[in-house]
Amino acid sequence: MQIQKVETKADLRRFLNFPYKHYQNDPVWVPPLRAEQRGLYKPRTNPMLEHCEYDLFLLVDGKEVIGRVTAFFDHLAIKNWGAPIGLFGAYECIDDPAASRLLLDASADWLKSRGMTAMRGPWSFASQEWGAVLEGFEPPPVILAPYNPSYYNDQFDAYGLEKVKDLLVYYVDVDEGYEFPERFLTITDAVRERYGVTIRAIDMGDFEAEVQRIIDVINSSLIHNWGYYEVTEAEADQVAADLKLLVRPDIVLIADDSDGNPIGFIIPLPDINLLLRGLNGRLLPFALPRLLWGVKKLTQYRLWALGVVPEYQGKAVDALMYRRLYEVLYDKGLRIEINYVLEDNYNMINALKRLEVKPLRRYRVYEMPI
Repeated sequence: MQIQKVETKADLRRFLNFPYKHYQNDPVWVPPLRAEQRGLYKPRTNPMLEHCEYDLFLLVDGKEVIGRVTAFFDHLAIKNWGAPIGLFGAYECIDDPAASRLLLDASADWLKSRGMTAMRGPWSFASQEWGAVLEGFEPPPVILAPYNPSYYNDQFDAYGLEKVKDLLVYYVDVDEGYEFPERFLTITDAVRERYGVTIRAIDMGDFEAEVQRIIDVINSSLIHNWGYYEVTEAEADQVAADLKLLVRPDIVLIADDSDGNPIGFIIPLPDINLLLRGLNGRLLPFALPRLLWGVKKLTQYRLWALGVVPEYQGKAVDALMYRRLYEVLYDKGLRIEINYVLEDNYNMINALKRLEVKPLRRYRVYEMPI
């Protein structure tokens, strides 16, 4: 077994193709679109790379790829976190402790040689794809959510990586009898009246400006959250372009104060993973028609992002948005997966418990000094 750095287009193809082979007999894994995966590693289509330094590594046994990993650090993250923390991601490996150690050594050595003092991961080049599944390996992952075999956690533990943060996932399912709690109707009515908050759908006719309003709320509401750092203008533009293809405008909600200033937002994404199963990541000939015609019929969603500006946090504005979302979407088959929630975000956890959601998964992010 030996480590090889990805240096050619052929190397990159092998890097991108490995998961499709690695998980080919796993009934839970959902093959992501190959074109989308290629785009993650191109600065032209992934602006995050503009403020990152990175290398990709393959682990080969003879001519066969048996693992892969990325090593990178993000200048904006380091500035915001105030510490030289490097990252590893895109980790895939056969069930072999020696193979795992070679991959993690490659990342740790690369990061250490560039002045990093800690290694954290798994961490993706895609927004909010952090951590390894620790609990809740089924049902299959929703859109933009990680998936991994359970033995990855054993490999990380054996290497000396330790928990730095757990990320929690909850869900509601109408077919399991979920109903928005009656007492919250009174609470949210009072919030609306007391603070003059209105909830509205995103205005697609003013889409770019609306996205900027959401980004402004994100940067003010989440900046102190663990792991977060500011979204750049280029990233905001890319997010806007990507989301425009996926979102249902009537359920991307913005909360405005009595003066019409945005103070919160909620973005659920249709779970297109339900449409991608069995396609092996290929857009043609079947995926594109499925996506074009199938997205509007989906009744399952991932709650991808939510934020409330600091001065309105703790005032049940989030519950008001949950209520509107529930009222718009309520129907047979409705299921919403809520992720991620930081394990120490007690305000949100307590609010979700009062809303009677159910726990579903736990992801773990690891870290170690290097």
